[in-house]
Amino acid sequence: MRQLLTIGVFARAARLSPKALRLYDELGLLRPAAVDGESGYRFYDPEQLERARLIAWLRRLGMPLARIRRVCDLPAPAAAEEIAAFWEQVLAETAARGQLAGFLVDYLTGRGSPVEEPTTMLGIRYAARSELGLVRTSNEDTAYAGPRLLAVADGVRGSGGDLASTAAIEALKPLETLAVPAEDLLGVLADAVAEADRAIGRIAASASAGEALTTLTALLWSGSRLALVHIGDTRAYLVRDGELFQITHDHTYVQSLVDEGGLTPEEAASHPQRSLLVRALTGTGAARPDLSLHEAAAGDRYLLCSDGLSTVVAAESLREVLTGPGGPEQVLEELVTRAYTAGAPDNIACVVADVVALEGPAAADAGRNGGTGR
Repeated sequence: MRQLLTIGVFARAARLSPKALRLYDELGLLRPAAVDGESGYRFYDPEQLERARLIAWLRRLGMPLARIRRVCDLPAPAAAEEIAAFWEQVLAETAARGQLAGFLVDYLTGRGSPVEEPTTMLGIRYAARSELGLVRTSNEDTAYAGPRLLAVADGVRGSGGDLASTAAIEALKPLETLAVPAEDLLGVLADAVAEADRAIGRIAASASAGEALTTLTALLWSGSRLALVHIGDTRAYLVRDGELFQITHDHTYVQSLVDEGGLTPEEAASHPQRSLLVRALTGTGAARPDLSLHEAAAGDRYLLCSDGLSTVVAAESLREVLTGPGGPEQVLEELVTRAYTAGAPDNIACVVADVVALEGPAAADAGRNGGTGR
């Protein structure tokens, strides 16, 4: 039997403090291998050193803890891609801050500058739809789109699922009118999701509600920055420069097999348990959603959708529609049409939003063109 290390010995080996290890335990980042039942003292397996050092290195990069947890749960190649994407984001944000700092130095020292204020105000044009699948008699999918919030939730089949998906998005809607600085986006969004989970718990406690759980994928905007929260198998996609990127990771049993190398993506697509969730909002307080920050650019297009769209419309078909002509409403119409053409065995919820540069009141008003759907 492998000898376990005390928290002090493990902390020194990992070059972390015991306080940091206790925090990582509380956050679910690095659980001890054993805990003494009487003293509560933590013990660690030497094999946990690699994960501990990775966490320490990622913290030195400045990566948020929520994103570190996601990286640590990914296989090595996917983790490397996530770290590279994070660093590209850091460099882009650093360059933008440098440009703004130069502008402010010139302005405050009276030297003047021919360069106008470098930041560009961004807004979104948006639309949302939720439609009944061809073989369904009830719709538990909810979609919402507003000037600052985009969200899709897919509840478990039945009245409890319908109530859960609605409650999840209703808990986020107050964020539309809340003034949130960009640096506080993730914290505010995490608090709103926790409230959504509590609301689902109250629904689940009702004897008449039935099973109550839901997935949730949502984007919250502030300036050019947006916060993403995701749990379950609803998805978020980004179209930039004609390329389609899936920016969420499915929390399903089948996806975990793909991550471990046990299935290929092609095999996963037809697996009989492809809809089995390993994470969702269940009302128990145990939800572990993914949280991340992203930088938007004029010309970006975002798609949020339930698996009723993503499982029947292939990625290349999605890219074709999303990069084609038409605004959000026209694009949604085409996406729903393609889902129905493919048989639409499940309900379909989707949101499309275009990022636009705001150059005046008329452009700002245009950015508010959109609505909600269920």
